[in-house]
Amino acid sequence: MLLRLPESVSEAQECLAEGAVPVGGATLIWADWQRDGFPEQAVSLRRLPEANVIGRGALGGAVVLNTVDERVPEVLHRAAAAVGTGAVRRTATVGGNLVGSTLRCLLPAALVLGSWATVLDGDGIYETDLAEVLAKHHLLLSLHWREPRVSSYRKLPGEAGGQPPLVVAAAVHTDDGGLNRLHVAVRDGYDVLTADVPCHEGIEEAIRALGDTPVGTLHTAAWRTARQHVADLLARPAGC
Repeated sequence: MLLRLPESVSEAQECLAEGAVPVGGATLIWADWQRDGFPEQAVSLRRLPEANVIGRGALGGAVVLNTVDERVPEVLHRAAAAVGTGAVRRTATVGGNLVGSTLRCLLPAALVLGSWATVLDGDGIYETDLAEVLAKHHLLLSLHWREPRVSSYRKLPGEAGGQPPLVVAAAVHTDDGGLNRLHVAVRDGYDVLTADVPCHEGIEEAIRALGDTPVGTLHTAAWRTARQHVADLLARPAGC
């Protein structure tokens, strides 16, 4: 297998046009390739500047998870730090986790940040929403978001060979009218439930409103975890 490492967008487009298969850290597809056969050529964005940004409002698709730090919102930083083992985080990438993984541990964090994506295909670079990225498995150049007032992330311990562990992500944003809204995403098994509700009237009112959304349909233990996570977040100085 020939691994191609483009250093410009035009080079990356050329690789795609010539049939190179996009690959992140290969933590998820290596076993499949060993079983089913390797492609003739693959393309990694690890040397492409546009795919390696880490900064205010942007995170590159080729960024390795163990390098995601306080330059991004807490919810995204903690989500990256909770993926797999240390060995996995030293290899796995943002794009691989969001697009190539069935677990998509970063997805709840990205959703509560109101994220969108910059992607690359044979026609060039363009922005699109996360739903399209996941549905069409686009090649992710970078993830972008609205800066929250405050955010948080919790991942419960999982059992080996069992269902994916429960994940709760939450963030508070100020809307165009100057009022605060709570955004919540919960991964329960392989499903992700989302909601956003007003939170400017206090913690109890926000949790009551959250109970009337799809998040409120979670089973008892999951709802209890989500409710407590939200209460803790909203109790912070910037929460409400």
